[in-house]
Amino acid sequence: MANLSNILASPYLYSSAAMLLLVITIKAIIGAFITHQPLSFFNFYCQRLADKVNKASNSARQQNISGLIAILVTLTPLVAILWLFETFIEVPWLWHGLLLYLALGNIGLGRINKTVARELVANNSYLAKQALSPLLLRQTEQLSTLGLSKACIEMQVLRSSQLLVCVGFYYLIFGPLTALSFRLLIEMHYVWNIKLGRYRHFGAAINHIVQLLQWLPSRLFAIILLLGAIGQNTLLNWRLTSGKFLTMGNGLLLHILALGLEVKLSGVAMYQGTKLRKVSFNDHARQPQATDIIHANKRINYALYICILLVMMLMIISFATSGR
Repeated sequence: MANLSNILASPYLYSSAAMLLLVITIKAIIGAFITHQPLSFFNFYCQRLADKVNKASNSARQQNISGLIAILVTLTPLVAILWLFETFIEVPWLWHGLLLYLALGNIGLGRINKTVARELVANNSYLAKQALSPLLLRQTEQLSTLGLSKACIEMQVLRSSQLLVCVGFYYLIFGPLTALSFRLLIEMHYVWNIKLGRYRHFGAAINHIVQLLQWLPSRLFAIILLLGAIGQNTLLNWRLTSGKFLTMGNGLLLHILALGLEVKLSGVAMYQGTKLRKVSFNDHARQPQATDIIHANKRINYALYICILLVMMLMIISFATSGR
């Protein structure tokens, strides 16, 4: 109890929680007017690096080793430079805010999904695909309205977990440099995804690292997502999904959301011309429709609001305990 009291009374915890709320607010305001991707150049760099070192002629083991070396060569110098550069910063809180701003993902996913839902209802599937394509790994050209709806829902819950909840978690626990490092690892994971045939072995290392790092914060988010729909078969849904709690991957999040929306999620998807059969969730339910995008958006946003409320409570408790 004494250790917990010392943690709550730490000025770092209070300032970190306040900074997280401030940066989320700033990012949400800016995102309402312009759409920008601060790490798009890093994404491009990862693609070019893979083109150089990931040779199809290499054996599976060589590609695994190349993927691991690519992570070290990419991440280590960046982290070292940022860590050394911080010693020259006269205003540390401003530097920390900048790193956190770069680390956090898109706050406006809900707005994008509403646009997609509106276009699907209006039978403008081409515009819906154009809006959704930059956010998806899978091919959208052949997707039907049902396929687009499913992809849209899955994208929002997974990106919200990885780019908002996980980043915020690592920021509060370990600081801005760790949060940005995690975001860079996520970007590598998106580019070198093992669902793409050419990265099946090259991306294995980054896949394992990301799955391990996101396990705890994604489970916390899954619990919040489940409790956010309390009273709607919550206990039954917990019994159906509790077996996935200790497993790796995103199955728990997708299963909880599928049960909450009473739709079927995941399953077959097309990646660069190759059909990949993934585990589906809530098999006996109907396929999602455009209206389910809106329902999913409300559930996910509600869970994110609960996360923000918890951070606010943490900030208030830390402030009160520190005796400021």
